[in-house]
Amino acid sequence: MALLGRLLPLALALALGPAATPAGPARSPYQLVLQHSRLRGRQHGPNVCAVQKLIGTNKKYFTNCKQWYQRKICGKSTVISYECCPGYEKVPGEKGCPAALPLSNLYETLGVVGATTTQLYTDRTEKLRPEMEGPGSFTIFAPSNEAWSSLPAEVLDSLVSNVNIEIHHYPNGIVTVNCARLLKADHHATNGVVHLIDKVISTVTNNIQQIIEIEDTFETLRAAVAASGLNTLLEGDGQYTLLAPTNEAFEKIPAETLNRILGDPEALRDLLNNHILKSAMCAEAIVAGLSLETLEGTTLEVGCSGDMLTINGKPIISNKDVLATNGVIHFIDELLIPDSAKTLFELAADSDVSTAIDLFRQAGLSSHLSGNERLTLLAPMNSVFKDGTPPINAQTKNLLLNHMIKDQLASKYLYHGQTLDTLGGKKLRVFVYRNSLCIENSCIAAHDKRGRYGTLFSMDRVLTPPMGTVMDVLKGDNRFSMLVAAIQSAGLTETLNREGVYTVFAPTNEAFQALPRGELNKLMGNAKELANILKYHVGDEILVSGGIGALVRLKSLQGDKLEVSSKNNMVSVNKEPVADVDIMATNGVVHAISSVLQPPANRPQERGDELADSALEIFKQASAFSRATQSSVKLAPVYQRLLERMRH
Repeated sequence: MALLGRLLPLALALALGPAATPAGPARSPYQLVLQHSRLRGRQHGPNVCAVQKLIGTNKKYFTNCKQWYQRKICGKSTVISYECCPGYEKVPGEKGCPAALPLSNLYETLGVVGATTTQLYTDRTEKLRPEMEGPGSFTIFAPSNEAWSSLPAEVLDSLVSNVNIEIHHYPNGIVTVNCARLLKADHHATNGVVHLIDKVISTVTNNIQQIIEIEDTFETLRAAVAASGLNTLLEGDGQYTLLAPTNEAFEKIPAETLNRILGDPEALRDLLNNHILKSAMCAEAIVAGLSLETLEGTTLEVGCSGDMLTINGKPIISNKDVLATNGVIHFIDELLIPDSAKTLFELAADSDVSTAIDLFRQAGLSSHLSGNERLTLLAPMNSVFKDGTPPINAQTKNLLLNHMIKDQLASKYLYHGQTLDTLGGKKLRVFVYRNSLCIENSCIAAHDKRGRYGTLFSMDRVLTPPMGTVMDVLKGDNRFSMLVAAIQSAGLTETLNREGVYTVFAPTNEAFQALPRGELNKLMGNAKELANILKYHVGDEILVSGGIGALVRLKSLQGDKLEVSSKNNMVSVNKEPVADVDIMATNGVVHAISSVLQPPANRPQERGDELADSALEIFKQASAFSRATQSSVKLAPVYQRLLERMRH
């Protein structure tokens, strides 16, 4: 929120105009912080406020809850001191600050709040003191004595009249006036109100665009702004923060990258918009990390470390708080290139996919990652290759081509069952699960990065495109020869060859051989029973390993449900471990298992009249069966049976 006040002509940097309070509406952030400081100081008496003082300086801050416990401002340690809250004073012999300050005119109130240097300069003017002592309703922003003493003589001599005043309220309770921090607000006088600030306010005449044009260090920025057409915005109304890259910042990036961006109007505009915050942000308002949105739509982390401001954790601001009529400029010595202005190669440089990118480069596919082709790159993360990378040959190159989608996608718009065309000529399917978004067997492991022409998806494994139907997959793997024979005997070949969405838990040859010979022969000789058991191994939807949560109940073609779970990257079905996962087929997925699953109806059932061990233990220890109970004609047989079972 900004208030633009027209002030009376002054020889000093004082804001003298209609009475107003920077605290804004009731319960503003400033008031909330002041209230917290008052609560922390109440043990010392009425109207006592706790303040945090930076060690080794005279800078003080009213404290909010977070700062109170951290005891730090911009990473620097503070000490807690206690003083009278604004508007109150001590009384000898009494605890706290019980007395309200006397209500005097503005001139005398300056002395009350300790702004004696401002009083002194007021005395040196002909008309100002009478104005401040006379009738009226004014607001004065009075620099503290320290603010005046820190002002260079040449700056003091240059102070002129008609200062434009911009007041900004921040969520952390800080209030600034032309980037001077409000120290104490709302000292009321008979003819107005006094606010104590930590800097002398000087005149501001140039807008952001005019400052860019006159600063030698902005030569490249000046040309970029002109080429992008943003000069109209930067010379217009509004309140912005420009994180202005210096010539040095532009020189730090490769010439090829710089020339590409400068020659691409859309990328250039995104680059510059990423350096413009949507509101004015003065350095004094930063006492801890803040997330601030740029005009480009990205979020920057603006923080501080001691006296230095940081952006995304880096101390790259070389000059801060250069005021303009429509905002504030901070000089930065490093470019903030947004993802939207980057190539796929540049996106990958900031991601955990460098091993995959090296494979694409070695396979001669670099042109796809640096050109203006609309693509989505499915890049496996570095951890996928912890056991080594595949050799570069024709097969590997074709596999990598199938990791490139022929369109620039956004993961939030993908839907279940969607098919995607690859540069390798394959069609890939999208699977949406409760907590996963997968493309074939590979699931997206991080937020996608959308570049100028391409989007980067970081994937949790190397993608394997489907190679034939489920039946083709089983026939092509020697581990499943007995399963293939069983499927053919049961008449299920056509089912697993046709179009569909199946999850097959495929018993290996070892699984069948582990069955008792008599049971195996009986099973293979009964086509109906064999079909029933095999259908129990087939789920009626596609479930890849990345889509399995703690427990998923998957309906089988037989009708009963399979219980599929995943723990510590190990997949199980009905508590039996899965030996090999995610063998993709055009009509489903195959998971190899080392046992033959039995439908619930085929499993050995416990006798319904059997008591659990815990129940038997209760009967052992119970004293309810008294002699009278044992002699009862009706209960004695029951008691005797229980004793017999407990002996066994």
